This record gives sequence, structure tokens and C-alpha cells, in this order.
Amino acid sequence: MARVGYIGLGLMGAPIARNLMKAGHSLVVHNRSRAIVDQLASEGATPAFSPREVAEQCDFVFTNVPDSPDVELVVLGPDGIIEGAHAGMITIDNSTIKPETARKVAAELEKVGVLALDAPVSGGDIGAKAGTLSIMVGGPQEAFDKALPLFEAIGKTAILVGDSGAGQIAKAANQIVVAGTMTAMAEALVLAQKSGVDPARVVQAISRGAAQCWALDNKPEKLFKRDLAPGFKAHMQAKDLKIVIDTGRTYGVPLMVTATVHQMYEAMIGMGNGDLDNSAIITVLEALAGVELGSPAD
Repeated sequence: MARVGYIGLGLMGAPIARNLMKAGHSLVVHNRSRAIVDQLASEGATPAFSPREVAEQCDFVFTNVPDSPDVELVVLGPDGIIEGAHAGMITIDNSTIKPETARKVAAELEKVGVLALDAPVSGGDIGAKAGTLSIMVGGPQEAFDKALPLFEAIGKTAILVGDSGAGQIAKAANQIVVAGTMTAMAEALVLAQKSGVDPARVVQAISRGAAQCWALDNKPEKLFKRDLAPGFKAHMQAKDLKIVIDTGRTYGVPLMVTATVHQMYEAMIGMGNGDLDNSAIITVLEALAGVELGSPAD
């Protein structure tokens, strides 16, 4: 089994790390907040106090941090992965970042004999806990082949999309669809509620037809219970959508629907709801329509 490091133990990172341990891999962990490090150490992981320390002990090092500057700092900054790197090591970044950042990091690591994979994931905390994530990978075939047993421990699909940065392009495409369907679902449920029709019955009626999607399969029951706790925080959805918009601008692709959805998530953050689940975009539409899901319709 491999000696694996995992840096960034948030809502997604911690359950991914646990699944790597369940698969029998020896795990070294690091996180800015130490409580989760201590918890995983009590479950069998080895704690580390810097990304450099993780890299010195591991053949594969995963990262899962909020944004592009965070990845650069963890990998290339002081006490970063690159300072503990050794030839033949492979880094695997589960973060969602700019494609150009993924390419920059890969180029710098290549100088010290390290292969890098950008490998953002989709499936939320549900998929992270169940080990059923979809993994979109960019980087060398050689590194992908060596990392495949690790991907199989945390996900149900892992696709090598292309060279460095291609995984992040795929994630941008993924986020267009995810955020769009979350918003479309919210509009459908608010329309049903405001018009006096039971939204739960509407979901039953449409969820096995052409409208079937991950959002309808996984989110309505929680929304009906007013369970808006995050599987994927709305402010992170907004961050991802900004990356999508910037990527569209880089390649000259108009993303008009996605731009509107991005503004809706920014409005949600402005309402003070940025730490809620991304499906809580329904709160924006409820405020505009003057109705709340589950309340008596006007």
C-alpha cells in the first residue's frame, strides 16, 4: 500500500482522507486547524505540522484547499510541498482552482522531478463520505496510472481528461451544470409553492422524466425539512463560478446563464447565507417571490 499525504481536511478533505485509510493506505495529514488533524490521528493517521513535512514522508500528496492562492502557498510557498519533494513523488490536487494555476504548479514541480495531477472532484460531502466522487483529472498518463488505485478508493469514476489544467476545465464545466441545475430546481419548487401546488408531489412527478438530475435526486428532501446545512457551501459555489466566468473570458466563451447564476449566489452571500448549502440558493428566490418552501401558499 502507498504512503499518502492529505493536506486540507475540510468538509470534503476529511472524508476523502478517511476513505484512503479505509482502503489500507498509510496516511499523513496536515491542516491549518489542528482539531481535525488530532481526530484523524486518533483514527490511525500520522499528524504533520507543515506541507513540507507531509511531502518528506510520502510518495503521493493530496491537496484540498479553498482557492488558487492557497494551492500556490501550500505547494510552492515557505515550508511548502516543493521544499520536501523528492523525485518520483506525485501530487494530486482535489481543489477547484484556475486552470492556469494548475499548469504553473505542475511546471514548477516538474523542475524537481515531481509529477502533478489536477484532480478536482464532484459529488459533495455525500459522495466524499460514500467514496463515490467523480474525479476529473489533468496531467501525465504515467502519474494517472500510478494514482488510479487511490482514485478508486475515493470515487466511482476517475477520467483523465487531458494534460495539466484539463481537470480544472472539466470542473468548470461541471460547476456550470451544478449551479445551473440547483438554481433551476429552486425556481421550480418556488413556482410550485407560490401557485398552491405541493412541491413534493411536483418533485415526484418530474424527477424520473427529462428533468431528472443529481440536484432533484439529492436535495429536495433536505429543503422540505429546512435542512440547509452545507454539503458544499454557497460561498465556495460562488468562488467556483467566478473561476468559470474568468475561464470563459480567457477563452472568449460567453457564459450568459452562468453569469446570472453567479450573481444570484453573490446575492445569497449578501443576504448572510454564504455558509449554507449551495441548494439554499432557494432562499434568494423565496425572498423575491415572497414565499417560503413548506409554508402555506399565498
